[in-house]
Amino acid sequence: MLVPFFATAQKKPGSKKTKDQVEIAGITRGQLSNIYGEPLFGVSILNKATNLTALSDKKGNYSLMADSGTVLMFSLKGYLTQETKATGRALNLVFTETEKPQASVYRLYDDQKKTTSILSSESIYTRDLTSSPVTAINNALSGRISGLNTLQTTGIPGLDGAGISLRGQNPTVLINGVPRDLSSIDPEEIESVTVLKDALATAMLGQRGSGGAILIRTRKGEVGKQKISFTAQTGLQTPIRLPKPLDAFNYATLYNEALANDGKPPVYTAADLEAYRTGSDPVGHPNVDWYKEILKSNAPFTRYNLNTSGGGNNARYFVAVDYLDQGGLLKTADKNVYNTNADFKRYIVRTNIDVDLTKNLLLNLNLFGRIENGNSPGGSLISGSANLGVNRILNALAATANNAYPMLNPDGSLGGNKDFQNNIYGLSTQSGYTLSYTRDMSADISLKRTLDDVLKGLWLKAMASFNTNLSEVTPRGKTFAVYQAQNGPSGLTYQRFGTDGTIAAGSSTNTAQYKNFYSELSAGFDRTFKDHHINILANASSQNISIYSDLPLSYNTLAGTVSYDYKGKYLAEAAMSYSGLNRYRDDKRYGFFPAAGLGWNIAKEDFMKGTSAWLNTLKLRASYGRTGNANIGYFVYNQYFADGPGYYFGAGSGTFVYSAAEQQLANPNATWEKADKLNLGLDGGLFNNKLSFSVEYYNNKYFDLMQTRGRNTAIIGNSYPLENIGISRYKGIDATASYRNNLNNFNYFVSGNITSNNKIVEYQDEVFRPYDWMKRTGQRTDQIFGYIADGFYKDAADIAASPKTEGYNPVPGDIKYKDLNNDGVINQFDQKALKNNRPMIYYGLSFGFEYKGFDFSALLQGAANRSIYVSGSTQWEFQDDGKGQAYAQHLDRWTPATAATATYPRLSIGSNPNNQASSSFWLQSGNYMRLKNMEVGYTLPQRLVSKIKLASVRVFANGMNLFTLSANKQIDPETFGNGYPAQRIVNAGVNIKL
Repeated sequence: MLVPFFATAQKKPGSKKTKDQVEIAGITRGQLSNIYGEPLFGVSILNKATNLTALSDKKGNYSLMADSGTVLMFSLKGYLTQETKATGRALNLVFTETEKPQASVYRLYDDQKKTTSILSSESIYTRDLTSSPVTAINNALSGRISGLNTLQTTGIPGLDGAGISLRGQNPTVLINGVPRDLSSIDPEEIESVTVLKDALATAMLGQRGSGGAILIRTRKGEVGKQKISFTAQTGLQTPIRLPKPLDAFNYATLYNEALANDGKPPVYTAADLEAYRTGSDPVGHPNVDWYKEILKSNAPFTRYNLNTSGGGNNARYFVAVDYLDQGGLLKTADKNVYNTNADFKRYIVRTNIDVDLTKNLLLNLNLFGRIENGNSPGGSLISGSANLGVNRILNALAATANNAYPMLNPDGSLGGNKDFQNNIYGLSTQSGYTLSYTRDMSADISLKRTLDDVLKGLWLKAMASFNTNLSEVTPRGKTFAVYQAQNGPSGLTYQRFGTDGTIAAGSSTNTAQYKNFYSELSAGFDRTFKDHHINILANASSQNISIYSDLPLSYNTLAGTVSYDYKGKYLAEAAMSYSGLNRYRDDKRYGFFPAAGLGWNIAKEDFMKGTSAWLNTLKLRASYGRTGNANIGYFVYNQYFADGPGYYFGAGSGTFVYSAAEQQLANPNATWEKADKLNLGLDGGLFNNKLSFSVEYYNNKYFDLMQTRGRNTAIIGNSYPLENIGISRYKGIDATASYRNNLNNFNYFVSGNITSNNKIVEYQDEVFRPYDWMKRTGQRTDQIFGYIADGFYKDAADIAASPKTEGYNPVPGDIKYKDLNNDGVINQFDQKALKNNRPMIYYGLSFGFEYKGFDFSALLQGAANRSIYVSGSTQWEFQDDGKGQAYAQHLDRWTPATAATATYPRLSIGSNPNNQASSSFWLQSGNYMRLKNMEVGYTLPQRLVSKIKLASVRVFANGMNLFTLSANKQIDPETFGNGYPAQRIVNAGVNIKL
């Protein structure tokens, strides 16, 4: 039995009961609100003893028959479920939001009902994004969306954003509907990130649809009282798995061994080795742990965010300001009056305003501004960002032996010698500094007019957007001298190399300048006719992008889509675009890109009525279509000429005249790359959608790929252009599942996703290769070719019995390779594909709970059937003509005594054409599982924070890249080699709302 709602006001302390608030035995009543005191409509109240239910009204009031002591359960999608006992008195509750209910899915240019959408799309929202302490939003997406793979290859402050691929392709990024890529933005200003995967979802992008799309929507104001949120957080960054160089004693010992292997005498005597071992002569026999001396063990990470939102029926607003300070790992010198660390600071302002000019006319204005300042040691001009200058120091760390020279001499001067005239500490602290400045501004304005007075469901919208970016670098470098200390009869003397200079004044250099003007006109019709629902959208857009002095890049597109459903049961949609780009020849600029899809919600069929108690959705969907990718250069259909060699003409000294040299051959037939995409999906929702899942199969053929033909000839005296030749196929499975429920007041969730992606070259115009194993066609698109390692040569007899290596005489301990064609010779005809052709798998698993103010969440992310190729100065010993470093893995090298257990070939000085040849020996497992993100928090009880007029106070701690399991314990599976290491971030903060 349902009891009628009572319009009761919340009782304030000390006030008298009104007539409506008189307690009635057996009836529980009260008011339900959010943390801001706003009433909640539609909260379900369940009497767990009698199964009677009620709903709160628009004022948040409810009443339900319930005796004192009866357990009542209050639930509303998007808020924490609460259970409490009836007391016989008014029961007023405050609800904490978890995740807003999403009845719609975002697509290009508008929204679509989730129940009737047949697009391949997936979204995450603010809560998931803000739990990760990141500078680039890309890093917060790792492991959270199926089909989306991230790879972070550097940890440089301000430049540590992960690369993103969507089903193996580079997606187009749109922010608030405008194509632009601004990954370095504040996660708290983002409402949602949506990926669009299939042709039906991206056909309207025309020549930018093949790679899929990422839609970023920023937050808007909502009708209601003003809401203010302030977040302050600070943490520490620590490098993950730095290289492990050998100390001077082990280095010198192995160096002598490598010389002996190469048939050369040792350079370190027994006395030298003993001095290195004991550290008795730090000047003549230094042992400098360069990584420890140059890098700090941690660096600070700080971010502050203040945002406010609210408004009424006529106007709504969202305003946010954000400050981020990401410190670098380099140590600095106290004597400097300037900063030489690799630091990054960012300032962001965001304003989104909606104004109802009339009841039918909506104005939207979005303003965005961003300032990024970078700092780096050294004064060399670095293109794009000063922070890239730190790579010079990381390269030096990887290549410099611990015994190369003392960091500082006894007199405090910089150590060095004729072979090492760039002291790493000098590079880091005494070579000046470089500043970078980046300024971004964008303004979007739109008007939307509903035309219900003309035809119900009809609307028009016009939008214009302007974005500009300017980047400058100011180098202020200086030279420094190094000194080699030498023992003489009168004590230490110093030989100088180089000169000590002064800071250069420096001048700013424009390294990037970008302008983007976008305009759009769209019209739509959305209406239901009894059991039939139809949605029609037409869109015309134009975008002009200017970079430096290049001629503008101009996209023009006409697009449309029509979707239909019958009773939400039978679904159909078609989309198309006619899209052009001015980089193609006039008569080859426009193409047509169609797509269509069908869906069937089986759960709505009459024969499924018996399952309605537990089955909410069971939807089959399929789509197929063609998309395009404008992978074209700079007006390649024109033939260009440039100044060639010159000559003197005329009497006397003559006049110098340049010749005209033909540049790369033009390709007047160049056109866009294309993709034919098939997508099959099954979506399900069970137990009142507490359990949901989605499984998709995709099969995408990419063709007319721009490649240089292999069967060419140099007889023409020029290089061939890129042509539409290649064909590749990407196929696989995306799967997601999530479960959210509660046990009394314990709310919990678990969600997982997994993707398999197989990417195979179906056709490549190859050079002639006599054996099938050498051919690129039929291999994965990221294939590596090389020799197949077959252990190490054991002895001279083994070498004599093995195939001969062309151009090299192996010795015991060298890597032995397989003779694939059995001709008795190891040469280029024995190189084959090193990686297997099985699909790469990447996955994510998130889980968490909330209980009595405490909350916890964690994300595990990883990849399987992944390979990485290791090489270079942190992998190979004694590089750079023997002046390079050696590392821990070299202790496990081959020697006659360790032949049975060695994991590394015999040592040699400098480059070794046999051992360092491309081969399976250097291909290692890249599989890993990482605790990508974890957060714990506590929200203070409402009864406490309300006393100080606050809506909510939450303290939290979170982290990124906290723990990693991988096959190779010495390197990070994503960021390895001699670059700036990836960072582990441990962070704590507080969020205050009022």
